[in-house]
Amino acid sequence: MKWDIFCRVIDNHGDLGVTWRLARQIAVERGEPVRLWVDDARALAWMAPRGQAGVQVIDWSDPAAVREAAAAIPVPDVLIEAFGCDPAPELVARFAVRPGGIWLNLEYLSAEDFVEGLHGLPSPVMSGPGRGCTKHFFYPGFTERTGGLLREADLAQRQAAFDRAAWLAAQGIGWQGERIATLFCYEPPALADWLAGLCQGPRPTRVLVAAGRTAEAVRAVLPQLPADRGALHIDWLPHLPQPDFDHLLWAGDFNAVRGEDSLVRALWAGKPMVWHIYPQEDGVHHEKLGAWLDALDAPASVRAFHAAWNGRPGAPALQALDEALLADGSRMVQAARARLLAQDDLLTRLVRFIAQKS
Repeated sequence: MKWDIFCRVIDNHGDLGVTWRLARQIAVERGEPVRLWVDDARALAWMAPRGQAGVQVIDWSDPAAVREAAAAIPVPDVLIEAFGCDPAPELVARFAVRPGGIWLNLEYLSAEDFVEGLHGLPSPVMSGPGRGCTKHFFYPGFTERTGGLLREADLAQRQAAFDRAAWLAAQGIGWQGERIATLFCYEPPALADWLAGLCQGPRPTRVLVAAGRTAEAVRAVLPQLPADRGALHIDWLPHLPQPDFDHLLWAGDFNAVRGEDSLVRALWAGKPMVWHIYPQEDGVHHEKLGAWLDALDAPASVRAFHAAWNGRPGAPALQALDEALLADGSRMVQAARARLLAQDDLLTRLVRFIAQKS
């Protein structure tokens, strides 16, 4: 099959991260050509600096490039519209006259109850160049009745062969056996309290801070920390390619992540974690977070930490990153990881769904 994947970069590169992983997996594991249409591909310079054979990245914002790519023959077999981004009309018009083409709307990841009910449903296109076509909703998720999670076939083997000490040394991090916490977040309300608690903690902790918005958030709260940082050491990271972001999470004893792509990678890492969900003004993100914690059967300690980290109204004060919390988090993530590894991955389910609809 030939694939077209469309992505608009909305915020913090998460959409691009998901669609690049999917495009790369199609090219590597299936050997099939993929065109990834992106309106802002600048982050691929560090996210995927070597590119990938079989994946062609097209600048969606360049009209000439769009016209040339849309006129290419043959017309792709599969059109994936990531997160309701409205594909280029020129391609939709060509795709609409192709018999047997499959048009999918790849939705955002959620553990909420509605996902199982909406996954796979058809949506007739009633207007525009795609009139007469039918889209189908494809929802990633955590159960057998959803679209599953992105997972490369060689992920477990690569993780088993990972050498933490060697990788940290290659990054110029002077690890001396301290506990490692990785930090990839927006601006969590409890960030200053968390860092201050690590300063006063009984165990040395090295926090590896991701570049960009995360680093800006940490620098903004540094004046609130004690002059003597005590047990806390901070390392500032550059932007990491996707394989090295996996390595970062594998190196951590505790991982703080944000958004969608890094949440899934943290689950595969199998380490205690906290998820900073993308905040929304109406507060509905707290319901989405609660559904995810329910899906993982999170213990009370992990729920309380997430509530404080994400600024839920009425949340208890942030608890210390102690051994009891880490043990609870480890049991939760390890159980979820084992259950999810037993399920088919997203691409396997995607190909099966396409075969059924063809």
